[in-house]
Amino acid sequence: MAVLAVLLTGCGIRPTQVPTDFGPAPSRVPCALSGPDIATQSSHGVPVQVFLLCSEQLVTVDRSVRIADGTAESARRALVAQALLDELAEAPSTPEEQAGYTTDVRGGMTVGGPREGDPEDTLRLSTPPQDLTPTALGQIVCTFSDSAAARDDGSVVLGGPAPSGLRSYECTPEMRAAPGDTSPTSTAVRSS
Repeated sequence: MAVLAVLLTGCGIRPTQVPTDFGPAPSRVPCALSGPDIATQSSHGVPVQVFLLCSEQLVTVDRSVRIADGTAESARRALVAQALLDELAEAPSTPEEQAGYTTDVRGGMTVGGPREGDPEDTLRLSTPPQDLTPTALGQIVCTFSDSAAARDDGSVVLGGPAPSGLRSYECTPEMRAAPGDTSPTSTAVRSS
């Protein structure tokens, strides 16, 4: 019993007379928005989801975009992509900011459809994808892949201004979990 008592008393943290102050315990950012804010946002257009950063991960946030009725299918992909890109570049709303959301996509970027010789589902950014931060590119790829801007298989064909090369990108779980560390998976696409 004496040995057991010694073992049990020797495994704790010893008290000290020196005052210690390590600050408050770290808090976990909830990465969750309140219901009323989501309902308000989605009531002003077509509901969509964009990927923002929260706790160093890509997380979906509900937004809404307006696309003109009667838009031809060939032009619709580029219009949807531009609306999503604009949403990504927009500063998070106050509730989103309070929940810990941020974006790495900067304003002023545009996206257009294919140029001559490109596959019909190509999207060309005004900034070459390789010039974007891995996080910004991950936000764009994941947002586009989860929308009408994506190909049938969920991949996204992106390029910079013509005649830059094209690549097909995928939004992987690894990239969603660590967008700053993992570049989007991609393969080269040949133009004709």
